[in-house]
Amino acid sequence: MQWRNLFIGLVALFSMQLAHAASSLTIPIFLVDANGPTKAIGTVKAEDGISGVLFTPDLHSLPPGVHGFHIHQNPSCDKGAMAAGGHLDPVQTEKHQGPFQANGHLGDLPVLIVNSEGRSTLPLLAPRFKLSDLPGHALVIHAGSDNYADTPEKLGGGGARIACGIIQ
Repeated sequence: MQWRNLFIGLVALFSMQLAHAASSLTIPIFLVDANGPTKAIGTVKAEDGISGVLFTPDLHSLPPGVHGFHIHQNPSCDKGAMAAGGHLDPVQTEKHQGPFQANGHLGDLPVLIVNSEGRSTLPLLAPRFKLSDLPGHALVIHAGSDNYADTPEKLGGGGARIACGIIQ
């Protein structure tokens, strides 16, 4: 009976480990130029939670400040991350309204905060996502901030795409 209990315990432990492994993704992030990815600048860990997906960056070598941060349609960082396409918008709302509005782009995430040393480690919560929504897309960091509106500039004013990672 002891062997059976030990076996059941080991199976349960192994199952919990598999469940935990499946409940997170690590996304490598690269600076991009006109040709595509250049220098590795760290990772963003994405974890399923009860209130959405928690994105935890561990990034360096970024310009200090606030940056637009989005899930883009295509899993590509080529052509200065332009091959990533637009913000993920599976129901074609064509509205940029931020991460907390149900009637806008699904790919709109909270802004990424980069400290004066060029590091970003502050976690962000994306309440409309499940981890299973992420693979097959790109995570993009923009040069400018994001005001979660299309005015005065389209797509929140984030501007150029400066870093990108493919979510697998």
